[in-house]
Amino acid sequence: MEQPNSLALTPSVKWPPLWRGLAVAVIAALAFAWLGFTHESGSDYGALSLLPAALVITMAVLTRKTVESLLAGSLLGLLLLDPANLVSPLADVTLAVMMDETIAWLILVCGMMGGLINLLARGGGVHSFGAVMTRLIKSPRGAMVGTVGLGLVVFIDDYLNSLAVSSSMKRITDRFHISREKLAYIVDSTAAPICILVPVSTWAVFFASLLEDAGATESGQGMSLYVASIPWMFYGWAALLVVALVAARKLPDLGAMKKAEARAQGGQPVPNGWQDEETPAPERSVPGWLGLTNFLLPMAVLVLASVYYDIDLLKGVLVALGVTMVLYSVQRLLSFQQQVEATLDGFKVMLYPLATVCAGFILKEVNDQLGMTRYIIDTVTPLLTPALLPAVVFVVMAAVVFSTASSWGVFVISLPIVVPLGQAMDVPMPLVVGALLSASAFGSHACFFSDSTVLSAQGAGCDTMDHALTQLPYALIGGAIALVTLLAAGFWLV
Repeated sequence: MEQPNSLALTPSVKWPPLWRGLAVAVIAALAFAWLGFTHESGSDYGALSLLPAALVITMAVLTRKTVESLLAGSLLGLLLLDPANLVSPLADVTLAVMMDETIAWLILVCGMMGGLINLLARGGGVHSFGAVMTRLIKSPRGAMVGTVGLGLVVFIDDYLNSLAVSSSMKRITDRFHISREKLAYIVDSTAAPICILVPVSTWAVFFASLLEDAGATESGQGMSLYVASIPWMFYGWAALLVVALVAARKLPDLGAMKKAEARAQGGQPVPNGWQDEETPAPERSVPGWLGLTNFLLPMAVLVLASVYYDIDLLKGVLVALGVTMVLYSVQRLLSFQQQVEATLDGFKVMLYPLATVCAGFILKEVNDQLGMTRYIIDTVTPLLTPALLPAVVFVVMAAVVFSTASSWGVFVISLPIVVPLGQAMDVPMPLVVGALLSASAFGSHACFFSDSTVLSAQGAGCDTMDHALTQLPYALIGGAIALVTLLAAGFWLV
């Protein structure tokens, strides 16, 4: 008789992916924290500044958890900064991030957008929109092309695009067995990549002011330079081309998207383990085009009010909420109490995405203290030539944005460095700006934990990492096209 293996009597311990990732974080922290003792206050951390971002990306892939990965990377960075004192710096950084005006704006905008979308659903506006679109759309290709078209219309802000378009179209794409991951990719591709191409957007207003502050152009001419740079924002154009090919089914499913689409074709467009928030059926159903007005009018008010208030989405969503409440009250679709409850419920749905974005800002703050962005730029600057500058700027800044998920914040640091370089090398400034905006859009689009990635996944109804991994091959195709065209433009114009 074969003797039993004594080792078999001891049950094997199989750690879940999250704990394996946390173990990686702890080991990395212990291995590198002692290096912080060798640095004097304010000294340069050099290549060590790359470790937190590397840990975040590695852990996110291993565990498929975004908030935990971001916090692990932040803790490692804080240990590098001060191994003897972790609690106080963590509290200080967290408090500084939460008191930041941008974070407060983001929390209010995303929370109220969630509230508005939930209110539209409770009042039957989303249902009416879906019913009309279902009669108009007859095929899966039509559903995807319609999503792209709606994304192009809602161009003033990537947050608005990510939340409103995905929430509006997911019932329609479900009907045609299109995976939630593909819906999230299409929506994400018409968020930041498209917003940079439109001068009437939050991106244009923000970067135009930065260009003036950095000395790229004279005061008052920032928007003119931005508009002149739009033809050179190659990633925006490339992303639009790729998503159009995907929607028209001219580009096949790649990588993880192939598995997601196979699941959807089998009758399960919603990912395993994902459960949509239950929205009660509207108490009163408004038929036909009148019901559609209950969706389109609030959305039109949202866009127009945001434009009226100088592309301020916070003021726009406040006006839209007010108009929607009056509209639904006049028709007696919902009582005032029900409308308030619906708005608050929608705000609560956004808490996890907001936690992810806030954790990303904490990581950015830690990376800034480590000097990661400046280290990367200083490392590649000696290798630059005028012809290579646009392509190198795109690659380097895309890597920084991808690592930090800060598609806006890093340019406050990098523009005062990149702009003088371009001027000194006599590289056309619109081309330099086009490379910078392409890098920002690509980094935001491809990053696992960027705000547009998180919000697109939330709006479409799928896991953030599932969305990130399924869209990554298409983002890389667009990035490759942008890199090649920037190289060609550099050698042609310089």
